[in-house]
Amino acid sequence: MDLSEQVSESFVELFGGKPSVIARAPGRVNLIGEHTDYNDGFVLPMAIDRAIWIAARPRADGLVHVHSIDFDSHDTFSLEDLKRGHGWSEYLKGVAYVLKLDGHRLSGWEGVMLGDVPRGSGLSSSAALELASARIFASISGLEWNAAYMARVGQRAENEWVGVNCGIMDQMASAACRQGHALFLDCRSLEMEHVPLPGHVAVVVMDTSTRRGLVDSAYNERRSQCEQAARFFGVKALRDVSWAEFEKRKSGLDEVVMRRARHIITENQRVLDAVQAMRSNDLAGLGNLLKAGHVSLRDDLEVTNEALNQIVEAAQMQSSCYGARMTGGGFGGCAVALVAAGQIQTFTDEVQKAYRQSSGLEPQIYVCKADAGANVVYNSDNMGSYRRITVQP
Repeated sequence: MDLSEQVSESFVELFGGKPSVIARAPGRVNLIGEHTDYNDGFVLPMAIDRAIWIAARPRADGLVHVHSIDFDSHDTFSLEDLKRGHGWSEYLKGVAYVLKLDGHRLSGWEGVMLGDVPRGSGLSSSAALELASARIFASISGLEWNAAYMARVGQRAENEWVGVNCGIMDQMASAACRQGHALFLDCRSLEMEHVPLPGHVAVVVMDTSTRRGLVDSAYNERRSQCEQAARFFGVKALRDVSWAEFEKRKSGLDEVVMRRARHIITENQRVLDAVQAMRSNDLAGLGNLLKAGHVSLRDDLEVTNEALNQIVEAAQMQSSCYGARMTGGGFGGCAVALVAAGQIQTFTDEVQKAYRQSSGLEPQIYVCKADAGANVVYNSDNMGSYRRITVQP
């Protein structure tokens, strides 16, 4: 039974009758371009074939009543009286809060949610939840779906309601990616290009089984340090600082802030180079960019942990691996590797063995396919039957 069937059957059990709409939104893995999004820079994520699913039906009383299968809990909140609390439902409240601020009239709904995006792993389970709930709110309230706008809604929900000063990358990837492609995104203009993934290579996500909470971590501190550097250079964001300008004036920066800025400036260039490598099917060059990115994340931005460094080293020891690096906000979670497609099983076995020996932890390893962004999967017609929706975002 797939997840859409599971949420549908659970909905029937909990609420009686069928849901009127089922929507999904994927997690993402970022191939390269880490912490550049909130610096108005460039990123290259792809949506993965792991997602948050919600089955729902309208309510007439202005309430949202949702049961989470993953957390085995439920919550009810009023759209007319949104109040902050704690837990998974804050992401749904945040989306409702932003949509209401923008003047949209929202209808209540009842629903069931279920997902297979690992939580806290750096694969953007929170963005997937934001975009899945945005799809439900849009469908039930009759709102037009615009992927870029809804990605902004998700980002603002996380910034203004949840309290994480994230950039736009995670939400744009979950909202707008195309199957079989990575998303080359300019985080300032939101201009995007769908770049086909090279053939004969697999994207492998390696979960260290260590976790972090971005609200409580140094994530917001890193953003503040980058903003400090931008003020020093007199620009809106570090995206506007050239390498020549950085080299000329870097001595005026605090040592730590200088290293943070160096990561952002060099990482933006690595993204641009990675897009060119993908267009020319240069897997060796692409892999080297991932390797260099991890060193910069480890030494300049300092957002890796011992487990991430160990699993990246284990991956890069394999002859089948073109390159590997940590992915996501850091401080735990996942790394990503580009692996020769015909050697995935050997790669997986060897990395598990090496990482287990070095860390004492059991990794989870996923071979990921590049999937499509958030969409409505089922909608009911007036006769009460289901029709399948295959609309691209």
